[in-house]
Parts: sequence; structure tokens; C-alpha cells
Amino acid sequence: MHVNVYHMNEGHAALLTLALLESQLGGGPLGVSTDTDLQVVRNKCVFTTHTPVPAGHDRFSTEQTIRILGGDRTARLQNLGCFKDGLLNMTLLALRFSRYANGVAMQHGKVSREMFPEFTIDSITNGVHAPTWVSEPVQKMLDEHIPSWRRDNLFLRNAIDVPVSAIQSAHARAKESLLAEVGSRTGLVLNPNVLTLGFARRVATYKRANLMFTDPERLVRIAEAAGGLQILYAGKAHPQDEPGKQLIREVVDKAHALNNNLLKIVYLENYAWDLGALLTAGVDVWVNTPKRPYEASGTSGMKAALNGVPSLSILDGWWIEGCIEGVTGWAIEDGATDGDEALSLYHKLETAVVPLYLKSPDKWAQIMRTTLAFNGSFFNTNRMVKQYTRNAYYPLKMVENAHVEDAAFTDAPVANRQERIVSQD
Repeated sequence: MHVNVYHMNEGHAALLTLALLESQLGGGPLGVSTDTDLQVVRNKCVFTTHTPVPAGHDRFSTEQTIRILGGDRTARLQNLGCFKDGLLNMTLLALRFSRYANGVAMQHGKVSREMFPEFTIDSITNGVHAPTWVSEPVQKMLDEHIPSWRRDNLFLRNAIDVPVSAIQSAHARAKESLLAEVGSRTGLVLNPNVLTLGFARRVATYKRANLMFTDPERLVRIAEAAGGLQILYAGKAHPQDEPGKQLIREVVDKAHALNNNLLKIVYLENYAWDLGALLTAGVDVWVNTPKRPYEASGTSGMKAALNGVPSLSILDGWWIEGCIEGVTGWAIEDGATDGDEALSLYHKLETAVVPLYLKSPDKWAQIMRTTLAFNGSFFNTNRMVKQYTRNAYYPLKMVENAHVEDAAFTDAPVANRQERIVSQD
């Protein structure tokens, strides 16, 4: 099969470039490669980096590299500038052999350029697969009012004209399904009329799952003012991430200490995609509290948006692009300390979220509608794949110089291109 483009996701796949170079040389010694040979490989490769955390970029010592790749290959990689601070940097290797590179959100692109200033790094913001993450009640609503949404997610923009009552009814059914699952797992009966916050994702310390407990007494007061508050947690830590596992224990302990008649905090076990789908569709507000700038993109809030669920989140990752204050959710303002950001979280709950939920159900539903219309129509894989195709796989300058067949192929449906695009995941 002829492959036009190899797409490397993260540095794990970067040794692909070495294999392509050896193939270009016909199996000959690496020492005789020319700039033309290197450019041939670059023209075939694009690269996406996914982490703004330096420790997330794979690095190997010279000794390890020689042991695995051999002395000749290691010397070639050193000469090509793929070593930094005496270590083979897999991200550097991928960048040096790629004609196009990108981060996974606007902010992440900026952070990546600061980490690797000698390279041009674009940004294509992540998206999620709409039919997978839109709940059944919302799917039925969309099928009735916007039947073209499955073919082209941009039609979700038309959700701005969906009746408020339809939004309310669909969300009520999604919330009912979520609370029924919580009941079957825990035996707890939660109130569908009470404001319910959701926080579920991979547990890592920078995501600060405990930020909401910075001032427990204030959280209790917020629950009292709201006439009740329900907070649903879920998430797993990496098996070797002891700080992450300790964070889960801390959240569970806080939940046990704070639970009362008005404040219910539940940590759901066995987090997997099906529970994640119920949570992102069924809660009333999605909460995200990462430490800036460590959230490359994040996707859980995108899944919530596709169900009309607004976010209350730190302005990091995708939320910088998705937050329209009071329209698609609310921003937790940047602070000098964790405590400052917790104060902003409490303030937004007290002054914006709780009063609106309690006193203005129609206005709340309007925010759900604008969340679905504005963010659901953009933060999806339908748009994301189109951007990769136009900007990474077949950029305009290549189309202009291509044969008519290739130019026509660029405008063909994505399904027709699958055999011509190979992704290294």
C-alpha cells in the first residue's frame, strides 16, 4: 500500500522516522544519507505533541540508545540533533523529521513553542466523537430538530433554535439515568431537582481533584444556600502513581466527613467510558480544576458540552477557547495560589451558578442550549479531522502543486481517504 502521510501521536512513535530513512536508503548505511534523503522522510511525516509537562516527553540515555539501536544509529541521531542534555529526546526526533507539527489546543501550541523554540508548532484543538458521547435522550432531540447533525456536526450550531423545553426534557432524562446508576452502585438515592456537579477524569495531582475542599465550611454554606448540592466524583490513577492514589483517598475521606442532609459527595468506583458518558450527560455543571498550564487540552468538558452541560473550569487547555462567560459556562479565575483559585470557584458558585439554577430555570436551559450550539458544534472530531486533513495531511501549498487527482482526493469524504492515511498511535 502506498502511504502519503505518517501521523505520529506523541514521541512514542518517533522511531518510525528512522525506519523510513533506512528504507529511503535501500537498507544502506545511515552515514551516507543526504539532505535530500532527510527531506524525503520529512515530507512524509507529521507530528502531534500531547503534553506540556517536560517529564511527559520520553528521553533515553546514550547507553540505553546504543544498547537498543546500536552505535551507528545512535551516532546518526546525535549528529541530527536529537539528543538534548545527553539524552535521546523522542519529541525532538519526531520534530526534526516532520514537515508539520501541532499541539492539541491553542494554549498548548504556545506552551510547546516555548519548550521547543527552534521549531514551528501549530495547534489543532482536540475534539470528541459526537455520536459516542451524546446521550440517547439528546440524540433523539437532535434527530427531531437537527436531522443533519450526525453527517456534519457543524449543524449543531442550529441547536440555538431548539425549544428550551426540549433541552430541559432531554437533560432530565439523562440526569435520571445517571442518578439511577449511582443508586445501583452505591445504594444512595440522590435528588434529581438538586444542583449536581461532576468531576471525573484520570487522577493526577495537577488536576487538583481536592481544590473544591479548600474551605469545607464554605462549601457547606453553598450547599445550604442552594437548598442542596450533589457532587459526583470518579476517576482512576495510574497504578504506579502513588500521589494520585493518595489524592483519591483524600477526596473520599473529605466526602465522608462533609456529607450531610444537604451536601452529598459521592466517589464512584470502577471508572470507565460508559460511566464517563453517563456523568458528562447527566450532571448539571462540569467542573475542571487543573493547574495551569499543565492541561494540554482535556476532553471531558467537550463531552459535557455536546449534551448541553456547561463547565465551571480553570482557563487552561480547550476551555480558553470554549469559555464564553455566562453563555457556555463560567471561568475559575487565575490566582497566585491554589487558595486564590478555590476562592474564585466558590465565588462563581455563590454568585452565578447557584442563583441561576435556583431562580431561573429557563435562563439555565438557555445556557445549556448555547453550550451545545457553540461548543458542541466545534469541539468534535468531525471538525478536528477536517483540520488535520487541510493543515497537516494535505495543506493548501501541497494541493496547489499536486496532480488533479490528488486535489480532487483532498475534497473527497474522509472515509474515501482512510487507506491513504496511516496513523501511528
